[in-house]
Amino acid sequence: MPEQASLEGSGSSDQTLLSPEMMAKLERMELVSRKIFRGRMKGERRSKRKGQSVEFADFRNYVAGDDLRFIDWNLFARLDRLYLKIFLEEEDLHVYTLVDDSLSMDFGTPSKFLTAKRIAAALGYIGLCRGDRVSVSTFSKASAPLVLRGRSSSHRLIGQLQSAQCQNPAPSMEESVRHFCLRNTGKGIVILITDLMNKTGYETALKMLVAREMDIYLIHVLSPEELEPNLTGDLKLMDAEDFDMREVSISASLLQRYRLTLNAFIDSARSFCNRRSIGYVSVRSDQAIDPLINDYLRSRGLVR
Repeated sequence: MPEQASLEGSGSSDQTLLSPEMMAKLERMELVSRKIFRGRMKGERRSKRKGQSVEFADFRNYVAGDDLRFIDWNLFARLDRLYLKIFLEEEDLHVYTLVDDSLSMDFGTPSKFLTAKRIAAALGYIGLCRGDRVSVSTFSKASAPLVLRGRSSSHRLIGQLQSAQCQNPAPSMEESVRHFCLRNTGKGIVILITDLMNKTGYETALKMLVAREMDIYLIHVLSPEELEPNLTGDLKLMDAEDFDMREVSISASLLQRYRLTLNAFIDSARSFCNRRSIGYVSVRSDQAIDPLINDYLRSRGLVR
């Protein structure tokens, strides 16, 4: 009789998502947008776009219809030509975070879901400290996200993520992203945190986000048990989401085929993202949150 091994995982821990020491480090960081978005409110982010705030940036020639209040009359007196003052503009940024809460995320030590929640909490806290509008939701609540602004809202952000649990059944990535796109009409950074283990695929969901012209980052979380399985003998494996059963005999050649298949899957996801200007970030669930955010995500351009 084959030994039975479930893929349901070890569950999400109640550990604190962010330590006070980590939060102090996050306060000195900011999220990076590779695109320029026109926000609704003035924030703390210095925009590449020229506007009409308080810090002078440059001059340009006056064009009929420009606001006369911004003409430099001293320059006109010297050169007998009309020039307009241009100022650096501060803009706010909307940071959307979508966390996969399907049962496949509830696997590994620590679980992929716990790591995903820690990443979402860290990035959301950075945004709140910088005056960005932060929206966070799981796949199952994509149509009703929590939207926050200001450092004082950090306890709500962390509390929401702390209480989140993996769902069964959970909506597919495609369904969740569709709800997200219908609910959110603005521009901004979208951070999708998932293991990409969706039987219907991830391509359609990502294409929907690309069509919205958002600045997209995909954080691909896998557990050490998935990357380096330590299995032997005859096993019965069960899919945690649809309970599909498979009996397998683990051998060295089978493990080698598994690793080749997994590497091909990861390379395919990375290539798909790179072709569409999606920032792809591969993360192990056992990575410590401090170097993950401070070094790894900084080197990939998501934070600075």
